[in-house]
Amino acid sequence: MFTGIIESIGTIRDMQPKGGDMRLTIATGKLDMSDVALGDSIAVNGVCLTAVALDSGSFSADVSRETLSLTSLGHLARGSKVNLEKALTLQTRLGGHLVSGHVDGLGEVISRHDDARSVRFSIRAPAQLAKYIAAKGSITMDGTSLTVNKVEGSTFELNIVPHTLSETIIADYRSGTAVNLEVDVIARYLERLLLGDNAAEMTPHSGAITEAFLAEHGFMK
Repeated sequence: MFTGIIESIGTIRDMQPKGGDMRLTIATGKLDMSDVALGDSIAVNGVCLTAVALDSGSFSADVSRETLSLTSLGHLARGSKVNLEKALTLQTRLGGHLVSGHVDGLGEVISRHDDARSVRFSIRAPAQLAKYIAAKGSITMDGTSLTVNKVEGSTFELNIVPHTLSETIIADYRSGTAVNLEVDVIARYLERLLLGDNAAEMTPHSGAITEAFLAEHGFMK
């Protein structure tokens, strides 16, 4: 688990194909690696990866074909900048929100514009994630815990303050940038709980919660 508070901007040092997968080597920048051991988890642009090799200024992690195809890690190149966060501990301040490091889908930056010292971004999420995104709710974008300012359909807006711009890769986003999105885990559990006893009968092809479902089961009047 993670908090969505980025600890360092890292740099992709090397990308080595290995048996159809990819081994990434990432220079960790200012990230404190003194308490990291082999097998520990580090979030890279919001994707939970396992450290398989370490030195004082970098680590390596294996990335599966599925992860490369479903996240923005497949778009990286040598020299790409990435957000880094070590896994939380029981002593960690939960400054953001609970983040699993399991990406739900790829979003796309639609626009950006300055707003005083902040920058406002408009992001388009995959249609299937729209129901989990709420105004003033939390969302994780490339590993960064953020508050949603406005939602319209599958598009939502974020206001990024100067500190976040300086401490993450968000400052480099432009129209068309692909971003990893993870919705608030509470929304996912709530959806499942609303199914009640019907949860055991739901399949990936049986559909999600609809207004008709809520009305049928007494959640709407």
